Order: sequence, then C-alpha cells, then structure tokens
Amino acid sequence: MIAITKSKKKSPKEATPNFVLTLKLDSELYQEDILNKRLDIGRRIYNACLNELGKRYRLMVESKEYQRAIKLPKEDGTRTLVLLEINKKYRLTEYSLHNFVKLMQHHFKKDLDALTVQKIATRCFKAFEGQIYHTAKKVHFKKYGDLHSLEGKNNDAGLKFRSKALVWNGLSIKALVDPKDEYAQMALMGDIKYCRILKRGSSFYLQLVIDGFPPVKLGKNGEFKHKVGSSKVGIDIGTQTVGISSSEKVSLLELAPEINTPYREIRKFQRKMDRSRRANNPNKFKVDGTFNRSNHDPWIKSKHYLRDRCKLQRIQGKLTNLRKQSHERLANEIISQGTEVFVEEMSFKGLQKRAKKTTLNKRGKVNRKKRFGKSLANKAPALLLTILANKLKHQGAKLHRIKTVEVKASQYNHVDDTYVKKELNERFAIIDRDIVIQRDLYSSFLIMNVNPDLSSINRVQCLETFEKFKTFHDIEIERLRTATSHKIASMGI
Repeated sequence: MIAITKSKKKSPKEATPNFVLTLKLDSELYQEDILNKRLDIGRRIYNACLNELGKRYRLMVESKEYQRAIKLPKEDGTRTLVLLEINKKYRLTEYSLHNFVKLMQHHFKKDLDALTVQKIATRCFKAFEGQIYHTAKKVHFKKYGDLHSLEGKNNDAGLKFRSKALVWNGLSIKALVDPKDEYAQMALMGDIKYCRILKRGSSFYLQLVIDGFPPVKLGKNGEFKHKVGSSKVGIDIGTQTVGISSSEKVSLLELAPEINTPYREIRKFQRKMDRSRRANNPNKFKVDGTFNRSNHDPWIKSKHYLRDRCKLQRIQGKLTNLRKQSHERLANEIISQGTEVFVEEMSFKGLQKRAKKTTLNKRGKVNRKKRFGKSLANKAPALLLTILANKLKHQGAKLHRIKTVEVKASQYNHVDDTYVKKELNERFAIIDRDIVIQRDLYSSFLIMNVNPDLSSINRVQCLETFEKFKTFHDIEIERLRTATSHKIASMGI
C-alpha cells in the first residue's frame, strides 16, 4: 500500500517541492536513431552558446569599466551592484542567451522545440556562471556523445507525457509502466511539471518531474514502511565510512559496502580501447605517442571499440545504480532514528585534489601527492548527504551543517573541556583515564550535541548523555570485532 501527499497550490514564481519518476522507454531502433540525433543537435547548440558566452565574457573582462569595478570594496555591496549592471550591458544574462538561440531553434525546428532549446541555453548559462563568479576555472565544451539528457519547461508543449507515452515533435514512444508497481501508479496521479529524456548506456528513459512529495510506502498492516524517528542524530562522515550517533543507536558503517569496483577488468577494457584508437587513428598521435592537437580528422571507431565501450559503460552504470541504492537505504536508516540530523561541513572537492606541497617520509623518500580521489569516487559520500537532505526535505526538516572549523569535533574532549589535535592514524581516543572511544563515533556523538548556533558543543548535554552513548558504543565495537565481513582500515578495528 502507498499513501500519497500533494503540496498546496502555489504561485508559479514560488519554488515548490517535486520528485522524479523514471520510466524506461519501449523504443524501436529508428526512434533511438532520432533521439540520438536530437541529443547531438542539443550538444551543438550547447557548445554554440558556450562559445558565445566566452566571447562576451572576454570583452567584458578587457573593458576599463570592469577593471575599475573589481577594485571597488566588497563590504558595502556596491561592487556587486556595479558588476551586475556590467553583466547586463555585455549581455551576460540567461534571457539574452535565449534570444541568441532563437535562430538556431528555427533551423532545427523539425527536431527541437523552442522550450527545449531555451532549457539548453539555461543549462549552459548556469554552467558558465561558475566562470563569471570565479567558482570554476573553466567550463568545457561537450564532446560527441557527452550530452545525455534534454528537458522541457512544462508538460503542455514540446516534450510531453500523454497516455503513458512520450510525445515530442512527431515521435510517440510508449513508456513502460508496470500495472503492479503501486509507487509508479500513485506517482502518475500527481501534476507533472515537465519531462526529461535521459540516455543511460544504449537505453533511453523518460523522467517525469512531478509536483509535490513522493508517495509514502505503506506495509501490509497499513503502517509506514520506513519509520521516522524523533531523536537528534549526529553524523561523522569520512571518505569511506560514516559514524552515526543518536539516543536510540550508535553505528560505524562502511559507505556502500556492496561496491566492489572491478579495477582490473576496467583497466583491461581501457587499454584495449586505447590500442584500438591508436591503430585506427595514427594521424591523431605524434611519434612520441602524445595527442596531436593540430589534427582535426574525424575519429574512426571500429566495431570492436564500440562494443568494448558499451561493456565498460554497462559496468560503470551498474556500479552507479548499486551505489545510489545503498545510499538510499542508509538514508532511510538514519531518518528512522530522527529527522533532526547534524553533519560537519566538508569540502569533498578539496579532498579529491592532489597535495600541493612536496613532503618526505621518515626514510627521506617523497610522499605521494595523491589523496582521497579513488575512495571518494567509489563511496560517493557527497551523494549520501544529497539523498539524505532531499529525504529530510520531504519530512519538512533539513540537514543541519555545523561549522567545522569552530566546532572542532575531532579535537574536543567534553570531560575536561579541552581541545587536543590528533594524528590521522589515531583511531581511538582516551577520553578519561581508562575510557577509550572510537574516534569517528565520538565525533558523531559530539556533533549530535551541538548547540543551536551550530558553532559550539553543548558540554552539559554531552555529560548527561555520555553514559548511554558509551553503552551503545561498546556494543557496536564488539559487533565490528566479531564481524566476518571486510573492515575498512580507518575504523581501527
């Protein structure tokens, strides 16, 4: 059984909650060819928009008024207002880009409608905003086959969902909806905001963005399938593990334990594909094996290369789906303990980057500059937080991100109210005489007891709840020590 909740009608300008229902398209070969063609047209329009924005941006940056504006003080907000006016003058706005794509849309009107092309322009502008506001170094053009989705603006024109089928510029493709799938049937009763075409591997899917909250799954007895708790929850998230503390339970878990990336098989396909590329495109490479940038001949891809590329995409697609499913289950487990969830602010992008400084180890050898890129790619902790934040939003709550630098949960000792910096390899902390606590679990306990200002820890609350936490902590450590499954080294077990 499933219960569905609808949001109240709001004004068009006001943001409303929504969720996505993904349906596989029952497409024939000729229809897939048309969809592939439209995706490539969308890619070319995207690249044209990006090229135009680049020209306008360079003109703006070289102007004297821009050079004067960036020297203005930031504090009073004057500089921001002046820069916004300069952006308008040099047509670095979303709606000016909509005017730019009008002629292109007329040229491709048999394939793409006006609303879809406007959405491509909007997508391009949002990507380029990173360069305008200096949050990104460079925005890259999309290579052939790199654009995997197109979407409309509403369900009235362009990309439409009618009678359980995609209807779009002469195409009508049936969407596969299982009559026994109660969730899908209830979701389709909601108001569809807009539709999106999505390509995964060689298959096409239709994503329906539906207004309101997703249907709530009910068990056979009519109760909620996923319980919602009422206690505060603290999360200490790492690159591969997560510590969870609440008044009900304490857990130290591996993120996405089902993921066992077949690196050997992936490398084998990558080497094989590289040999094929080089053999079929000798003019694309120099004598020393490096890429020849001056050669603009079209790439020749053999049937074996395309077959291997599809196999590699299938492997990576399965890993992506498995990782997402695992995070969804873990997010449900966290919410079953409580909806008032606290987590540290973390820059996962910063952890992916290589170390800048060259350091030496005890033997005098240079340490590797690699950091946590591989672990983050495998376990995707940022994805877990995104899923958790979305689920909390549907419960009318939000994910509280505490101020890491001010709280310093990994250094604090609530017993003597002191801060002691620890080495990364110290996985257990001595709290008081003979009391030894696992570091990640202790951090999650402290995060759970943070003050409402999210910048300090409530010591009184820690002292009141520590005994109960210690009992749950010892049970969890014993479970981990007796478990036969693989343990992450950072757990210290």
